[in-house]
Amino acid sequence: LGGALAPCLMEQLYVRHVELLGFEKRDFPSQHYVYMLMVKWSDLSEKLIYRTYPEIHTFHKSLKEMFPIESGQIEKKDRIIPSLPAPRWVDTQKSTETRQTTLNDYCQSLINLPPHISRCKHLTSFFKVRPEDENPPAPNTVRRNETFVVSRELARGVASEISSPIILDTYRVIADFAKTSKNELNVHTDDLVEIVEKNQNGWWFCQCESKRGWVPASYLEPLDKPEEGEDAEPNYEGEMYITIRAYMAEQEDEISLEMGETIDVIHKLLDGWWVVRKGEETGYFPSMFLQKGGKREKNDTERKNLQGQKPPPRRSTIRNAKSIHSRSRQSLSQDAYRRNSRRYLQEKGRRTGTPGRAGPHRNSRNSAKSPLRERKNEENIPEMSGSSSESELKKDAPVIPPRPSPELILERCTDNTRKKVSIHKSRPSSDS
Repeated sequence: LGGALAPCLMEQLYVRHVELLGFEKRDFPSQHYVYMLMVKWSDLSEKLIYRTYPEIHTFHKSLKEMFPIESGQIEKKDRIIPSLPAPRWVDTQKSTETRQTTLNDYCQSLINLPPHISRCKHLTSFFKVRPEDENPPAPNTVRRNETFVVSRELARGVASEISSPIILDTYRVIADFAKTSKNELNVHTDDLVEIVEKNQNGWWFCQCESKRGWVPASYLEPLDKPEEGEDAEPNYEGEMYITIRAYMAEQEDEISLEMGETIDVIHKLLDGWWVVRKGEETGYFPSMFLQKGGKREKNDTERKNLQGQKPPPRRSTIRNAKSIHSRSRQSLSQDAYRRNSRRYLQEKGRRTGTPGRAGPHRNSRNSAKSPLRERKNEENIPEMSGSSSESELKKDAPVIPPRPSPELILERCTDNTRKKVSIHKSRPSSDS
C-alpha cells in the first residue's frame, strides 16, 4: 500500500460524484464524440466537463499501472478497480450511445474506491475543468455541435447509492428566451429550470423537464432568495486580466477594448458582464473575452475556442421581465464605480505611501470627470459600515488628499512625473 501511495499523492480537493449527462457529436477538428460529465467536488462546486472515450480509457490504463495490486495484475482476487472495455477503431453514434450505461457505472465505481485511489492526484487532475471545457471548440457557426442527453432515470439511477446525492438549484425564468443555436434552450416566463452548470461567462447549462441546454443567467432568478446573493461585492483592488478578443461598446455603460489589453476586474457579476477598469475609465465588458494572466499559448487556445460564440444578453436589455423579487441591491452607475475606485486607490496610497494603480490623474480644468469637479459636498464619500469611529472619519476626512510636496513627489513618483516637476520648477514663478 505504501508503494501505491508514492506515485499518486493525496490531495485536499477530491471528487465526490460523477454524473453522465449525455454526449455530443462534434465536427471540429474532425468528427468525433465527447461525453458530458458533471463532476461534484468536495467543496460542493459542480463542473461540467467533456471527455472522449479514448481519453477515459487511456486514463483507466494509467490508473491500473499505478495500482497493480488493486487492478489484479498480481492476484486477480485482489482486483477492486472496475473494468472498462477498450475503444473501437471507429466510434459511431450507436456505439457511443450504448456505451453510456457502462461508462456511468464505471465512474460510480471509481469514485467509491478507497481514498488512496479515488482521491489521488492522477484521478483529480483528469476530472478537473480544462479551458476547452468552458469554451468548447465550434468554429463553424452554421453547423453547431449536436447534443444527446441521457434519460433522467439513467442520470439519477445511482443517486440513492451515494452518501450525498446531488441536488440541483431551481431557478425561475423571468422572460421568454428563444435559442439561436442547437446548444441553447428555449424557455418561457415562469418556467422552472434546474441549474446543472453555472459558467462565469454568463451562460448556464439548464434542465427544463426532459430538455437541457444553455440559457443566459440574466433570464434566471432564484426562488428562495429576495436577491441574487451569489453576486460578489465590488473589489476595487482589482484582479488583473487580459482581453483575448476585442469588443466595441454597444451601451453607454460598457467599455470598448482591443485584444491584448491588460485591465483590472473590479466587479464580477453572474450575468457574465463584469465591470473592468482601464486607467481611470470603467465599464461593463463580456467576461468570456477575458483571460487571467497566463502563457501566450493558452491565450491563443482561448481565442480559437471563442470563434462563433457571442456574449449573453445583459439583464438591462431584457424587455417585459417579470421578477418575483424586489432586488434590494441597487445597481451602481459607472460614475459610482469610477468614484469609489479612485477613492479606494487614493486611500490605499495614503496608507502605504505609494501612488494608486488607477493611472495618472487628468488636469482638473480640462476633465469633466476630475475628482475636484465631483466634490459637491462632504457627503460624497463611499459609504462605510455604521461604526462611530468610521462616522467620525467620514465627517473629518477630506474628499481629496492634500497635494504632496515636490520633494515627496520626486522621491516616490515615476520618471515621467519627475520630468514634469523639473520642467515646472524651471519656469519663473509669478509669486516669488
